[in-house]
Amino acid sequence: MIISFLIVIIGIIPIVLAISVLKIYKGSELSYALLFYMLSISFWQIDIAVLYLKGVISEELILLLFKFFRAGPTFMIPLVFYLSYVTVKKHSAYIKDNQFYRPLVSIFNQKVLILLVVWSTFVFIVNLTDYGIVGLKEVQIINTNNSFYFPEYGPLQSLYMFHTASFVIFIVFSYFISKYIQNIYLKGFLGTFSFCSFLLFLSGLLNFVPGTGALYSSFGVIIFSVIIIFSFVKMNTKMTISYNQLLERQKKLDYTGNLTASLVHEVKNSLQIIKGYSKLMSELTPLPEQGKNMNEMIQIAADQLNDLTLNYTKYIKYKSIEFKMFDLNEIIDQAIGLSKEVLKENSVEISFEKKYKTLKAYVNDTYIKQVFVNLIKNSLEAIPQDRKVKKIVVTTLVEGDRIIIDIVDTGKGVPLENWEAIFDPFISFKKDGLGLGLPFIKKIIFEHRGDIKIVDSSPNGTHFQIILPQYIFSDFYTH
Repeated sequence: MIISFLIVIIGIIPIVLAISVLKIYKGSELSYALLFYMLSISFWQIDIAVLYLKGVISEELILLLFKFFRAGPTFMIPLVFYLSYVTVKKHSAYIKDNQFYRPLVSIFNQKVLILLVVWSTFVFIVNLTDYGIVGLKEVQIINTNNSFYFPEYGPLQSLYMFHTASFVIFIVFSYFISKYIQNIYLKGFLGTFSFCSFLLFLSGLLNFVPGTGALYSSFGVIIFSVIIIFSFVKMNTKMTISYNQLLERQKKLDYTGNLTASLVHEVKNSLQIIKGYSKLMSELTPLPEQGKNMNEMIQIAADQLNDLTLNYTKYIKYKSIEFKMFDLNEIIDQAIGLSKEVLKENSVEISFEKKYKTLKAYVNDTYIKQVFVNLIKNSLEAIPQDRKVKKIVVTTLVEGDRIIIDIVDTGKGVPLENWEAIFDPFISFKKDGLGLGLPFIKKIIFEHRGDIKIVDSSPNGTHFQIILPQYIFSDFYTH
């Protein structure tokens, strides 16, 4: 009776953890997958606990309860599969370019999930009959005076053993997929979760050996729960710190906005002088052809700066940005045109691979144009002068209602630990950098209900990715 009570108490630990996970990740499919997984572990422990109730309740009731609560370990297999399925579906953005993505999608899909649930239900029903479990027998635990009930298996017990063995396959898949999750905190947690689940499985195998007793798996559950709780608390703490840093970043951006507002007026005054003299220069005769081209570029750049200051003034005043449908192809071309001379001076080749004749998007053309100007400038400055291949490649892709823009350069790269920090204001890893360019880009993309991130970076180059909604924001949802 005491042993049974202790096992049930141990079984409560995963339930407490499951509720904690649900509170933090409320509403996400992943949180529900983890919740049901932990509940299945609790059912598994209750299943073991009833085997130690000899003399407390009848043998017939113990057998009935054992068969019923065996639903826990039986349905752990589709739950682990569901965990991997949700991860592939929602969180494996980077694995899409990997050669393993297509095979994973062909395995981890809704049809296979339904099939696995049906199969698990069939195995569970067989388990309720004499084909799965015939009855119970009393077994003495080795080197002790204690005994407990051990199930006598039927002719189809091998079916259950095969079903249980598939758990390892899906845990390995889950661990593999977790390596491609963008969120580094969730990535670490799921990696630990998969590894510890495998160890839990190994401890559970001892339940099939009569003389060892049924407590070994309970020890495994204790170790599993302690490690997972520690990993979960660690993940939660890091996410809280990250959130606080985000708030601090926003405060800095607000301060930057106030500071910039005081400079806009002076910029506009200087801009009027530039535009005025540029117009006068165009009227001079004779003006060399090269001079005309240079003056034209000055006027284009001045117009872009004028539009930028006007937009920023409106944003400061009304806290909103005007959006319209524009062709992103034209905007990117214009940004490349503005950067043409500086690219030429540094012998950097830029190519824009257009997959679509037109690429309409709901954006503010002035801000988005400046985003690409800044990104091209950043990529340019990241490419060492002695690099043999000095190149920037821009590509676009439409997925559902999202437009994905990739900017890949052959620069010196960004260390992994700085992938997030570079978007913080006043943080720069350049000698004379102010740390305002990428934060500006991040803020503008955020205002467009989009995202920008580093997909990959190494000493051979960096891959930035921008995701924008294609249509009006009310039709946009996050994948």
